[in-house]
Amino acid sequence: MPTLPWTTPNPPPEGAEVLVFASRFETRTLWGALKFFARTPTVWRQVGRAPGAYGATLKAAPLKRTFWTLSAWESREALKHFAASAPHGPAAGGLRGQMKDSEFLTWKAPAGDLPLDWEDALRRFR
Repeated sequence: MPTLPWTTPNPPPEGAEVLVFASRFETRTLWGALKFFARTPTVWRQVGRAPGAYGATLKAAPLKRTFWTLSAWESREALKHFAASAPHGPAAGGLRGQMKDSEFLTWKAPAGDLPLDWEDALRRFR
């Protein structure tokens, strides 16, 4: 699973500004990467019906134990609600002990920039 394609559950209004959220996770072990990978389908389905979600994609390098997410949201509140809700909230909590490193970024972008560009997002990480 190198990259899940950009999904657009709710197209943003034309001319809107979106909140972009990017994350990078590195697990301690391959077992941790497998656990992360196993939880991905249910969380991916949740994104597809999350209020305020304008789009999302996931890039995975499981053998390197690294995963990146890239998503666009109506607001910080919509993102926080998604992150705390099941299945994402419990899945993320259950993986905390497996994580070696995590990094989170946010920025604003025009809705016309969707779908978001992986190259741009990856440059923003260290």
